[in-house]
Amino acid sequence: MTISPSTSTQPVALVAGGSRGLGLIIVRELISRGYRVALCGRTLETAQEAAREVGATAYRCDVQDRDDVFDLVRRVEEELGPVEVLIHVAGIIQVGPAETMTLDHFDDAIGTMLTGPVQLAWAVLPGMRARGHGRIGVVTSIGGKVAAPHLLPYVAAKFGAVGFTEGLAAELAGTGVTATALVPGLMRTGSHEGALFTGDHGAEFAWFGTAASLPLLSMDAERAARHMVDGVLEGKPVVQLSLMTHLATRFHGLSPTLTVHLMGIMNRLLPSSPAGMPFAGTADTPTSVPVPGREAARQLSAGASSAVRTLTTLGRRAAARFNQR
Repeated sequence: MTISPSTSTQPVALVAGGSRGLGLIIVRELISRGYRVALCGRTLETAQEAAREVGATAYRCDVQDRDDVFDLVRRVEEELGPVEVLIHVAGIIQVGPAETMTLDHFDDAIGTMLTGPVQLAWAVLPGMRARGHGRIGVVTSIGGKVAAPHLLPYVAAKFGAVGFTEGLAAELAGTGVTATALVPGLMRTGSHEGALFTGDHGAEFAWFGTAASLPLLSMDAERAARHMVDGVLEGKPVVQLSLMTHLATRFHGLSPTLTVHLMGIMNRLLPSSPAGMPFAGTADTPTSVPVPGREAARQLSAGASSAVRTLTTLGRRAAARFNQR
């Protein structure tokens, strides 16, 4: 797509991973606040569909690919104007026991959720520093503060993203450019339908989908997005969302050893790998091949499927609203 350089006075925001879920909600929020928004996704067709829906401009970019990232920022700034706000939302969720995760799973998670925001920040920072103003937000997670079981690649990437963003915020102090670590808990975005499940696929989908859908355990995604955008535009170094996130991070800070022990108890309550399956290590095994949530749900028994559908009603509605299908 080639368009003429913008003469608009609207400030430009770039949302990586803005074609679905939380990213799409953040795009809508920024547009409502007067920003001209560029969104990107791995698939141009999906990004274009989302952009048409909300009135944004679509680009294709794999945030793991350095050339893709720098080319994206160059094109956005040539076609729309200087990037005033960057928010990295792109993510991948792999759910299953550690022994079913291969090194490729870690590469994908870390490449998307740690290397991705680092590369994007380095692509926009020269311009922001030269202008003396800019806002960078990185969506991390409570999983980057407390290591929940059955999410190890995700946890490793999110811990890194928290450290990077908080460290960047400190180094940018006084420059007019800010970095904000956005730390939500579970949100009802419908992400469980697109998450990837290993091990006992159906059982893993059942617990994770339920947790990501129930109101007491998960937060309304649109409310979360408003708070996130507020925090980024205000230049706050950290924005933590939901009471559960605040309590969990404080408890972990006070007693990290006890927290790890409690996570170990939680791990024993979660589904086990099928008996006799080898540790995945570097090679795929039958249980390490990831299965998308929609397919994992079909592996449940009729009775379990009915119960899970009831418990995930709000999550399924969110998936339909936020382009997760």
